[in-house]
Amino acid sequence: MHEMSTTETHIGKCHCGGVSFEVRLDHGLEELRRCNCSLCRRKGAVMATVPAEKLRIIEGHDLLTLYKWNSMTAEHYFCRVCGIYTHHRRRSNPAQYGFNVACLDGVDPYKLDIGVGDGASQTLV
Repeated sequence: MHEMSTTETHIGKCHCGGVSFEVRLDHGLEELRRCNCSLCRRKGAVMATVPAEKLRIIEGHDLLTLYKWNSMTAEHYFCRVCGIYTHHRRRSNPAQYGFNVACLDGVDPYKLDIGVGDGASQTLV
């Protein structure tokens, strides 16, 4: 018996629309969280995670700006025109990308059940 694929493909965009990305989710939106590290606490984004190969920038590579701090492992990407955080390569697992759920077309992050990740100690609360 074959297991049915539940993969969903979503398109995400920054506010000005200059940066757009595609994210493929094997089991839909799951393990949503906010992080309490010093950067994420300030940006306040709702995030989910995918393996790096499941997030693809469709357009706007040239509009992305990179911010690195502390261990210089995590790579946080923002649109340099409108300032919206779109995604980041994770410090705890550089083979994964976290992405801004609020950038996804048709997704209202205020209607989602969201956990809190403890970025300061690398645990999920």
